Amino acid sequence: MALQSVPYTFEIELSHVERDLHQRLSTKVARHPSESLERLWLRVLAYCLFHQERIAFGPGLSEPEVPDLFADDLTGQKVLWIRVGRPDPERLQREADRAPRAQVAVLFDAPARLEAFVAEAREKRLGRLGRAELLAVDPALLRALAAEDERRVRISLTVVGDHLYVTRGSASLDGALSRSNLQ
Repeated sequence: MALQSVPYTFEIELSHVERDLHQRLSTKVARHPSESLERLWLRVLAYCLFHQERIAFGPGLSEPEVPDLFADDLTGQKVLWIRVGRPDPERLQREADRAPRAQVAVLFDAPARLEAFVAEAREKRLGRLGRAELLAVDPALLRALAAEDERRVRISLTVVGDHLYVTRGSASLDGALSRSNLQ
């Protein structure tokens, strides 16, 4: 018998200062049986960082050809294509080529993974990835968020520059975002 995905509910008070975005978000996220809590949180953070109208979670690990998050315009064209975790640079370039009008972004689980990705992409001369936005979350923040496995989560997330501030219950957490590019 196959294991079923586990649904998680997130109630998020989002304040993204540079984008002048202040919203209450409520979303359900399915956690694949082989997905770690850190990766689940990475998808939720990407949802918040790139939040826009019609943003949606992809099917996750069960369908690797589909982005982790995406948004379509009213004609069905991709306008946002996001991967999280540890994507392959060549595969990401092929995906970006298939969605030429889309904003392409990757949210890594550690700055070291981000730098390894950039080095590999440069070594393989994957110049078309220059349009991709590459970010990494502080791994200590991911570990702290994943320390409790709650199926109903309520947080407040404030994004100021390249820093995340999270309030969860009585706990206050924060961590830096690292950025890089191939240009």
